[in-house]
Amino acid sequence: MSKPDHESLNYADEEAKRKKRMKWTIGITAFVILQVVQALFFVLVIMKFKSPKFRVAEFDVQTLNVGTQASPSFDMSFVAPIRIKNTNWGPFKYDATAINFTYGGVQVGQATIPKSKANFKSTKKINVSVSLSSSALPSSSNLGNELSSELITLNSQGELKGKVTVMFMFKKTKTSQMNCTMTINTTTK
Repeated sequence: MSKPDHESLNYADEEAKRKKRMKWTIGITAFVILQVVQALFFVLVIMKFKSPKFRVAEFDVQTLNVGTQASPSFDMSFVAPIRIKNTNWGPFKYDATAINFTYGGVQVGQATIPKSKANFKSTKKINVSVSLSSSALPSSSNLGNELSSELITLNSQGELKGKVTVMFMFKKTKTSQMNCTMTINTTTK
């Protein structure tokens, strides 16, 4: 074998080894980048704990008795459709809580939501019976004027506390506040 043939074989072997090292380097680099992207996605999307949304949906009044402008009063009952929207990647287990219904800052009724769970990426729907009465209102309230316009404005407040569990082991306590204003039309209920 001549010297130039031996050098060309060594060069070919070196070139093959260099290409093999380059393929390994590219493969390992791609694997590391993929792992970093997956870890970032997991931390930024999956492990992000959000407070669920807690609302009263639209409803129809079942019974409604209203007084006159001279002697203003109301008694009503309805089924309040409560919606708890959980946008987390794990279930939200919450404790029993009370929703206070107020008129002009004075409590006129209360509803209780039982302890339960909202599954991940879903909305829990609960129907709660509510009875409201204006008997606790002071005589100086604005109820007479509202009854003459055939509208009653109510507020509902509540606080829902619970824990979000992601991947069966990561838990975080979250609280959801509700503060809804609703207007009841006394003629159409």
